[in-house]
Order: sequence, then C-alpha cells, then structure tokens
Amino acid sequence: MLTSLCQVQTHLSSTPNRAKVTFMHEKKDKFDKKGAGGMDEIAKTLFAPIYPVIAQNIIDRFGITEGTCIDIGSGPASLAIAIAERSSLSVIALDSSGDMHEAASKNIANAGLSGRIRLLQGDVHDIPLADDTADLIVSRGSMFFWDDIHTAFREIYRILKPGGKTCIGGGFGNKELRDAISAEMIRRNPDWKEFNRKNISPENVERFRTMLNEIGVPSFEILYGDKGFWIVISKTAGGALP
Repeated sequence: MLTSLCQVQTHLSSTPNRAKVTFMHEKKDKFDKKGAGGMDEIAKTLFAPIYPVIAQNIIDRFGITEGTCIDIGSGPASLAIAIAERSSLSVIALDSSGDMHEAASKNIANAGLSGRIRLLQGDVHDIPLADDTADLIVSRGSMFFWDDIHTAFREIYRILKPGGKTCIGGGFGNKELRDAISAEMIRRNPDWKEFNRKNISPENVERFRTMLNEIGVPSFEILYGDKGFWIVISKTAGGALP
C-alpha cells in the first residue's frame, strides 16, 4: 500500500508523462472502449494508491466485513477489488457501461477475485436489485455525474438493508495522497483543479445535504475533511422511502 508522500511521488514519477491528462467529463453510460480504457489506465497509475486506503477507511469505520457490498459506478472495479481484498464481503460492481465492465472483468480476474465480485450492468437511477439487498454501499467519484441525484439516492436507500451503511462521495483516502495526486493532476491538466474544486466545494456539499432532506432520508451524516466528501446513510427500517 502506498501511504507516504515519498512512496506516492515515486509511484507517480513512474507513470507515463503526458503533457495533459484528460479527466472524465462524460457520463459513464457514454463511455466507449477508448474512454473506458483511459479511466482504467488512470485508476491503475495516478489513482492506484487511493483505493486500498479508502477501502480500509470504510471497513475500519463501519466494521462491516460480511454480507453484500455494492460498488455503484464501479468503473474498472478498483474500489470493489480493494474492499473484497480486505473483507469477506461479496461485492457487486454496478456500472452502466459494458465497455467499463470489460476492463473490470480483467482486473477482477487478475486479482484472483472472480468468485467474490460479480459484475452487474445497470443505472443508479433504476438499480436492478431487490429492496434491502446490501449491507454496505460504496461509491467513489461517481455521484458527481449522476443526472438526478434525488432519484439515485432514493434507489440507493431502497436497496440498502436495515442496519446497512453507505459511504458515497469522493476523496483520496488521506491528506498526503490528496496533496500529492492533486499536484500531479494539476501539473498534467490545469483545468482539473477547478473541476475537482467544484465537486467538493461547500456549495456542492450543501446541495447534497438539501437533497437528502428533501427525499426524507431519516438518518445520514456528511463527512467532509482531509479524507474527502462522503455521505453516510444509516437505514433503520426496510423498504423504500415514502
């Protein structure tokens, strides 16, 4: 695991040195093979150190290590793999892009986790799973691209089991990783600074807080700090919101 600034800088310096890194503005359901390949590459290089740290943060905080975990907007399955490696959870990697799942399938097989992680193609706005399915729902970096956050979070609440938790948002795991990777991303693409700032701005945090209140989520917490911006929902009763 890469957790020190020195290790991260060494890792970043070993990745291909492009004049400009393209980050994903497109919605995930519009990813073609080229876009999926680009996301897979950046997840394996620049962003590779963050997934083990985020996964461990989630497991340490909630203590959920058995049952079913759903990774929404799973992309190349980097977080799904990290969760599976650190727990006994069965993981469902949900993504709307078939091309993204092609990359994910290879990564899961290479990690030796084909029996633990199941790929499911579907949209967060209409999740093809039954009520009260998941003990844990995670998602990193996806919610900023969702068309209708009200509908998406209603669906997330519906499939969460009573007693289950969510950890949905964006972040880099810790301050060292955030600072090192952000600096490298800005060096490669100066536009990324403003893109990332908007996603984690206090105004955007408040937008999500307002949405959760509007749809009537009875118990939630927003974590905002060096580890990122994360929405924690705790479900107490079964089924969907009223």
